[in-house]
Amino acid sequence: MHHPNPRHLLTPAMRGVIDRMARAGRPPMHAMTPAQARAFYEAGANVLDLPPPRVARVRALDIPARDGATLPAELVVPHEAAQALPVLLYFHGGGFVVGSVRTHAALCRHLARLSGVAVLSVEYRLAPEHRFPTAVHDAFDALAWLRAHAAALGLDAQRIAVGGDSAGGTLAVVTALQARDAGWPLALQLLFYPGCSAWQDTPSHRRFAHGFVLEADTIQWFFRHYVDDAQREDWRFAPLLAPDFDGVAPAWIGLAECDPLLDEGVQLADALRLAGVPVALEIYHGVTHEFIKMGRVIPEALRAHQDAARALRRALGEAGA
Repeated sequence: MHHPNPRHLLTPAMRGVIDRMARAGRPPMHAMTPAQARAFYEAGANVLDLPPPRVARVRALDIPARDGATLPAELVVPHEAAQALPVLLYFHGGGFVVGSVRTHAALCRHLARLSGVAVLSVEYRLAPEHRFPTAVHDAFDALAWLRAHAAALGLDAQRIAVGGDSAGGTLAVVTALQARDAGWPLALQLLFYPGCSAWQDTPSHRRFAHGFVLEADTIQWFFRHYVDDAQREDWRFAPLLAPDFDGVAPAWIGLAECDPLLDEGVQLADALRLAGVPVALEIYHGVTHEFIKMGRVIPEALRAHQDAARALRRALGEAGA
């Protein structure tokens, strides 16, 4: 039975974070321009996040896109290895409008260190300057480039996973479907609370619309900048509408209980399972969207990092020492 006040679902630590955000009195993201929102998100990205751990190497790279643009990327190598390392191709969250390699650097380094897997984090182009489907193309182009250049980077092209959080999770799902269609096997989809539906009309969107970090008005602000309403039922925006999921890579899906995106994440897990795709689904209770970047104060973030790293190790095999 649903509690009449969903705030009671929150852990004390999560409630404390939300209360501190409210006391800070900052304008909501949907009241800002995209440029203001990006600066705001960059400035706050690491406030609640764990400090980045030490890793063997971090290398800046440039990835060419199909239209001649260059996508900045960062390769995190957790340890020196005699053999080629498996790799996670990671797409950051931020509603297709905010976020960057920098805002997710600590998360990517933690995933690399905990899993022993290299992580290549990609800065796909953002809306409104680059509307749908530019981010989709950039994500797939990054995978194609990684496959072609893996050996030169000390990476194993036969052991690649794709992953991301929120909008980046959407891109990871879509990239995995396109990889299947291209005949490019992937080891895993690593998905933190991915957006999956065309219209935000599930019970969790109504229940957690206000006061749970990701506001309903902000979601629509993101999507107005990114996609036309006429494009919303394109499966590359709403992967739940994909024609089929047969033969796509196995998935590990980590969701937040108090998140508007909860229901569509569960629906994705169900759709994958129905197609015979192996799925591990974890729902972290009492936390909200964005919790995986709050490791300083939210213990569930640390558990999610460990769970995701374990899934990577299982899917990609132990990295060569």
